[in-house]
Amino acid sequence: MDLTDTIELPPPPDVPQTVPVGAGLSIFDPVFLGIDEFGHPAYLPMIYRNILIGGEPGAGKSSLLNTIVGHAALCPDVRLCLLDGKQVELGLWKDAADVFVGPDMDYAIRTLRRVQTVMDNRYSFLLSHRRRKIGPNDVFGQILVACDEIAYFSATAGDKKDQDLFAALLRDIVARGRAVGIIVAAATQRPSSDIIPPSLRDLFAWRFAGRCTNDVSSDIVLGHGWYARGFSSNSIDPNNQGEGYLIAEGGIPNRVKAAYMTDADIIRVADYATWTRRRTGLAAPADLRTAARAPRPLPRLASWTSCSSGPARTSLH
Repeated sequence: MDLTDTIELPPPPDVPQTVPVGAGLSIFDPVFLGIDEFGHPAYLPMIYRNILIGGEPGAGKSSLLNTIVGHAALCPDVRLCLLDGKQVELGLWKDAADVFVGPDMDYAIRTLRRVQTVMDNRYSFLLSHRRRKIGPNDVFGQILVACDEIAYFSATAGDKKDQDLFAALLRDIVARGRAVGIIVAAATQRPSSDIIPPSLRDLFAWRFAGRCTNDVSSDIVLGHGWYARGFSSNSIDPNNQGEGYLIAEGGIPNRVKAAYMTDADIIRVADYATWTRRRTGLAAPADLRTAARAPRPLPRLASWTSCSSGPARTSLH
């Protein structure tokens, strides 16, 4: 070989021109909610907590719920369980979710029963390991149960027996799920006592009241007596969608303006979340779509299969 010789190198492998990147989020990180009345960023710790979102139609409830789901979708330590009677509010996250429930009361009840089974099994695991709650980087991840429009399942679809059963299951998950990483984010446009009994409302650590049609509805979301103390979401400008009062356990309502994601924003984030979950084995959207077209058995969520009840199971994930 002399200096005039050339060496044929193999062609470079196909490398994409762009590589998707994103922040490494965790559900243990506070969720960016929007801004407060002074223009400062508002963050919402969601781990070990639940949130109830209420307000009249067009108040911006679904936008806030999508912001929370978007954060969770970008967290590799969270599974998504979505219930949406209208299908379109949370439907854009369908491929990133382990299960998506539309206007199907029977499927919704069986899904909540499944979550309840996972919850019971996780508590059995904690008891056997002499622990009281899960932590970061634990043996199993967290689950976000997001429900848009509670009223559809608790007062509209099905018969009274099914509605009461759905409400009882949801109440149990809200009451007991926090310590084992099961977080509930629920929204309703009918904040009345028949939709949100005080016994259920008071279990939500966080409560957000978007504009309501009257002061009584505002109090149903925030808690009794706040209107008399000068806090009513009925005073919010109806043209200012996304603004509302946010209250935490033992706190006072704070006025905040929730962040807004356009459909294009949601699609972009959802597609990225789906991509990351495929690569890490956290979800298989094609399999989920196939399962959605099949008859609806008891949900077998990818992350929950080892949480099934029965003596053959030895681990929880």
